[in-house]
Amino acid sequence: MQIGTLIRRAAQYFGDAACLVEGSRSISFRDFDLATDRLGNALLARGLVPGDRVGVLLANSIECLVAYYAVAKAGLVRVGLNTRETLDNHQYKIEDSGARAVIHAGIDGLRAEQLIGPDELAALIANGEQKPCAVDRALDAPYRLGFTGGTTGKAKAVTLTTRGELAELSAFLMDLVPDIKPGDTFLHAAPIAHASGAFFLPCIARGATSLIMPKFDAAEFLVLAERTQASMTFLVPTMLAMILEEPGLASAKLNLRTISYGASPIAPSVLERAQARFGKVFAQCYGQAESPMVITCLGPDEHDRIGSCGRPFTFVDVAVFDDEDRPLPPGEIGEICCRGPQTMAYYWNRPEATAQAFRNGWLHTGDVGRMDEDGYFYIMDRKNDMLISGGYNVYPREVEDVLLEIDGVVEAAVVGLPDEKWGDRIHAVVAGRPDLKPEALLEHVRGRLANYKRPKTLEVWDSLPKSAANKILRREVRDRCIAAQRDKA
Repeated sequence: MQIGTLIRRAAQYFGDAACLVEGSRSISFRDFDLATDRLGNALLARGLVPGDRVGVLLANSIECLVAYYAVAKAGLVRVGLNTRETLDNHQYKIEDSGARAVIHAGIDGLRAEQLIGPDELAALIANGEQKPCAVDRALDAPYRLGFTGGTTGKAKAVTLTTRGELAELSAFLMDLVPDIKPGDTFLHAAPIAHASGAFFLPCIARGATSLIMPKFDAAEFLVLAERTQASMTFLVPTMLAMILEEPGLASAKLNLRTISYGASPIAPSVLERAQARFGKVFAQCYGQAESPMVITCLGPDEHDRIGSCGRPFTFVDVAVFDDEDRPLPPGEIGEICCRGPQTMAYYWNRPEATAQAFRNGWLHTGDVGRMDEDGYFYIMDRKNDMLISGGYNVYPREVEDVLLEIDGVVEAAVVGLPDEKWGDRIHAVVAGRPDLKPEALLEHVRGRLANYKRPKTLEVWDSLPKSAANKILRREVRDRCIAAQRDKA
């Protein structure tokens, strides 16, 4: 089975129905199939050969998805790039992957053998040879390269295969959005280059329309969701928290049947407020770059399990191991590990890192968590983010969740600052409404956390630094705080 087959089949099944909508533009399922054929053929005509890596650096747009699936049809390997990152990040990923070509949105300073800007891309889509572009690739050959978040060092390229892509699609249709159907509109508000893009193939396979939001804005999201009566969307928790702060939310007449969320943990208080407004429509998916979007899921009727990331997807095996890779019983805290057809094949050109990640045949996620007696999993935090203060383990997420309970707090990051007495001095940084007062926030925390978990100090910033996927960057917060301390000294 090839990914291009899904697109050709959708053209046959759903024909002139709207496949993609962006502002006043739209393209049918039939025309999407034709456009990806033309661009795929044009790329091969330029001398690219199956297996070559091709970077795609485009914002949310019709052209972005045409490029993604033209590359797939041509047997080329897509290299995931995100327009929100810096030029240095782009160039590192281009060189690390060995990409021969980059399709980009008019970004100056890129270096590659072939650079295809917006005007040339439009010409290739319009003028490529109109014949089926259908290069077969082996199920376990590289299909695309994604990148880890790079929160603890240089981002690593993960090699994802057609088998893995089909496994992710099957998992979504079986467990996460099983009721997606023709007539549905999926609102792509998060970056297609990240998690939101994973929902496009389910839309293709079931005949749903993908509505593209070029750039997320909470107020515009509400306007667009109401005007189109969108039935489904995907949001990162930070985006959901921003929507909850919008004055227009109370009066918006929405028709969202499913709001999927993931990419970072959600604070119970944010979820509680969201359910009070939207109802039981939330579906959580937990995954990572090495196992994209598919490790566990928590359905709308399971959200009484406060803090849980759900049970394993149907065909994914998940367990909790100790530091010696021994399985732990329910209730014990260890590293969450998984295995299944959805995982990466290997880190690109990093055999030692691959061997470390896949010890004993299990992908080690780097997430610390536990499983309860009913098979539901709970993530405590990233293994590398755990703090030790006064000899006690402190998980930043637990402290952040308490801060996010406070009315007006939209973002929170808890870090450890070097301290001769405590080892890690617990320090918090929050952002949100302009009237937040550090003293009041610390007072709230005093009544909710054990003494060793409480922040000793707290700052209010206008906003917190985030990755291209809208994840808050604790490491950057910590670096800024340490630099500010150094400047004062």
